Amino acid sequence: MLTAYIRAAMRRATYDLLPDNEGFYGEIPLIQGVYANADTLDACRDELQSVLEGWIMLGLALGHPFPEIDGQVLIVQRDAA
Repeated sequence: MLTAYIRAAMRRATYDLLPDNEGFYGEIPLIQGVYANADTLDACRDELQSVLEGWIMLGLALGHPFPEIDGQVLIVQRDAA
């Protein structure tokens, strides 16, 4: 479930070459605040996935809802205490 969600989100990523060939910028438009930049496209993809994973971990810790991405949904179930 988590891997499928990450893959779906990464398929939605967009990348741009920064001005003056200063590297690459990547973002996942469906997820506000998840973006990265790096010297190479591969490094940008890796950094973007790392940022996405951190965003998911924070969302899990805070109990935030996650957007559906291409039919993939993360549902947080809290144990009843």
